Amino acid sequence: MNKFAVIVLSSAALAASALAKESATSRLRPASERFADLAKAEDPSFRRHVVPLMSRLGCSGRECHGAFSGQGGFRLSLFGYDFEKDHKAITQDSDGGEAEVRVNLKEPLESLIVTKGAMLTKHKGKERFKKDSWEYNLLLKWVQDGAKLDVEQTGDFDRLEVFPKEIVFQKAGDVVQLKVLAHWRDGTIEDVTQITRFRSNDDSVAAISDTGKAESKGKGDTHIVAFYDNGVLPVPAMLAMSEFTGSKYPKVPTKTKVDEMVVGKLRKAGIVPSEICTDSEFIRRVSLDLTATPPTPDAVRAFLADKSPDKRAKKIEELLKTPDYAAWWTTLLCDFTGNNPRQLNTGGDLQLNDRFSRQWYDWIYKRVNENTPYDQLVAGIVLASSRSRPDQSYEDFAKEMGSYFRDDNRADFACRDNMPYFWVRQNVRKAEEKALAFAHTFLGVRIECAQCHKHPFDQWTQTDFKQFQAFFEPVNYGGRGESKEDVNYASLSRAIREKIGYDQKTDKNRNMLRTEMQKMLRAGEMLPWQEVYVSQRPQRKMSDKEIERMKQRDPNFNGRVITPKILGGEEVMLNSFPDPRGPLMDWLRAKDNPYFARALVNRAWAVYFGRGIVEPADDMNLANPPSNKELMDHLATGFAAHGFDMKWLHREIANSDTYQRSWKTTPSNKLDEKNFSHAMIRRLPAEVVFDSITIATASASGQKKFNEDLDNRAIGPNASISGKTRGGDNYTLSTFGKPARLANCDCERTSDPTLLQTLYTRNDPSFLQLVDSQKRDGSGWIDELRRATSPESSPERIKAELAKLEAGKARLTEQRTERANGKLLAEKDRQKFEAQMAEVDERIARAKKTLASSQSGGAAVDFDRSIEEVFLRTVARPPTKEEFAKAKQDVDAAPNKVDGVRELLWVMLNTREFMVNH
Repeated sequence: MNKFAVIVLSSAALAASALAKESATSRLRPASERFADLAKAEDPSFRRHVVPLMSRLGCSGRECHGAFSGQGGFRLSLFGYDFEKDHKAITQDSDGGEAEVRVNLKEPLESLIVTKGAMLTKHKGKERFKKDSWEYNLLLKWVQDGAKLDVEQTGDFDRLEVFPKEIVFQKAGDVVQLKVLAHWRDGTIEDVTQITRFRSNDDSVAAISDTGKAESKGKGDTHIVAFYDNGVLPVPAMLAMSEFTGSKYPKVPTKTKVDEMVVGKLRKAGIVPSEICTDSEFIRRVSLDLTATPPTPDAVRAFLADKSPDKRAKKIEELLKTPDYAAWWTTLLCDFTGNNPRQLNTGGDLQLNDRFSRQWYDWIYKRVNENTPYDQLVAGIVLASSRSRPDQSYEDFAKEMGSYFRDDNRADFACRDNMPYFWVRQNVRKAEEKALAFAHTFLGVRIECAQCHKHPFDQWTQTDFKQFQAFFEPVNYGGRGESKEDVNYASLSRAIREKIGYDQKTDKNRNMLRTEMQKMLRAGEMLPWQEVYVSQRPQRKMSDKEIERMKQRDPNFNGRVITPKILGGEEVMLNSFPDPRGPLMDWLRAKDNPYFARALVNRAWAVYFGRGIVEPADDMNLANPPSNKELMDHLATGFAAHGFDMKWLHREIANSDTYQRSWKTTPSNKLDEKNFSHAMIRRLPAEVVFDSITIATASASGQKKFNEDLDNRAIGPNASISGKTRGGDNYTLSTFGKPARLANCDCERTSDPTLLQTLYTRNDPSFLQLVDSQKRDGSGWIDELRRATSPESSPERIKAELAKLEAGKARLTEQRTERANGKLLAEKDRQKFEAQMAEVDERIARAKKTLASSQSGGAAVDFDRSIEEVFLRTVARPPTKEEFAKAKQDVDAAPNKVDGVRELLWVMLNTREFMVNH
């Protein structure tokens, strides 16, 4: 017997063993047996049998009566989640009277709910079951028994169980029958296989029939998802990609726990992973993923020359200590949290949205740079209020805010304990908007569907959404109207208006008001600031209309007060908490929280691999399970156990062989896109494209300066600020898919190639300026080559230039001494002088090197080395012998060798190898 047969039989044996343990008296037979004979049929339940059956038959699906407008004047809730509403729709007409045509209690056989499905009456939905079938008998028996609504009598649904728990097919065409058990809180267990709705997540791998028969269609792995009542349960299903399974599987080293989990799945799926990538591939890949910055040519040369066995681990540690690492992962966290200055247009006449956005970035950057535990970072956002302390007066708050914007001795906003701007945005002013943003950002969950109806792929109902939303009802932004403090928002606003003579009704002296407020801002004086605050008020009572709507959607809803309830958790009485977000934060940190740690783990994994363990990375729901559950559990549990240490997570991923595999595939893994058996070729993110082009075209000193000054970087704090010339231009970044940070969706960041991207790297003026170095006033590499080979590079001219530089250095030293003696040297001036001095010293050293070369009769430029430099600058590897020979031939044939190098640089910037991470 082969391995596949053993696995399938083992699954069946386990299922039989588990079922045998259930009490025969508490487990009810399948519907096909219980309703086969109408005369002996048991009493069917509306909730347990009628609604699930109609869902399985498609009656309450999107294409039929579950559509928003229904069909033929008959509308059911989508997938049958709203029992009371559906019962009313089936048993009553639009005027509230008895619907004799749908449910005829006097003549049950004439009920359309029975006759239409059996096509005894004309039906656009065609035949759904045969006359006298068990489905026919079930519906007819329910009508005969009075078509009762029995939600209260059935009690609460507990859980779903499916056997076998995993399907491993032997060959295409194999069929496995699933068995689904519904467990109810009253102890009842029922075989509901025939009234369960099934779905395959990939029909090309496994198809599923209405009756739960899973059929292998092709090689690969997927999940079969079972839906019954409020239960959603996925079952893995696979057919091995090759004969290499079990004892035939080659020995693959698993040096880390991540590798164990990944190779364990690959062994089962018959997928042999790729080899480990080359050193040049690794240093470019890890540098781009960890720091969004390509390695310098010198860094590549040094890494390739290093023969130590642990050099990759050392490189990871080195990169984790760089400002680039902190800047890139701050940029990504700003994506997830929605840092968009246009949504922060809250300063009124002050127009401080760009500065708020910069403070948001700086606040996160400080914590990423210091490796603050992720849960603490999130707590600083989730629990944030504008006042830095609960007992802080409005007057002190206004003074504190002024200190962050004054010209002299400005305070550092990043040193605040919390960052309230997440709650300030214009697109999260309503409680439901806050709930959606919170779920997406910190849970990686999309719950928009539950605003209107039950989530089609998860357990959330509209009642769940309303109860979750209640946490955010007391969270407000604005001027506190109820404040009784002597100095408050209203009093400060009034004082400034009176001082200027501004009339709100006529808008007279508006410009004077703006000018005066800007002066006060620069001086650090008190201004009226709106604030994020929590209202101390009782939980909101619902109106009669709201109660009626909620009852229609959820028959269990029976209260006027919405009691907050965490997703999938317990109800919370907010009167016990000064801030309703407190219990939410406690829940995020809870050991058994199913989302918080997984959300960041999954997003980080998606950055490294181009897709999440759950894909899409921000859509974790029961019907969209992880492609490798053990891997997800290991990383999420480990992340939490290590105190939500973000660097632990990066090390755990980047040090694995799984991350370091080659992009070159094996015969068995060339079609694999979700089991991480090889590196996926990924298009570079927008910010990485822009910065990589800038770095590739800059001189050595320009590269150093660019890397050290984050304000220049597309991953820096200025990249999101409109109209800024530093930090990348918005057109280029948007062309390559930078997210707008407007929607609760990670899909805003795109990596799809477009025609505009191709045109940009072919002939866009800003791109050509970078290549030709016209934009950096001579700090570009090609410009440097031109100077070194021009007639002006004679020894005499170089000596004259050297003398000028040394004279300039002397003047700088003299100015610094004078200011220091006069005690006028502020910290920012000192830093400026040091930067200027370092630049002058570097230019002097470069001039001396050029002078020595020219005096010794050597060539000013080694063009063979320049050819190698082009490859190292763009794709972080030396050219092959064939590439070098071809490039040298083209450079030598050019009228000017510098122009030849320039053309080679342009060509390499337009290669696919440069534009992707592999």
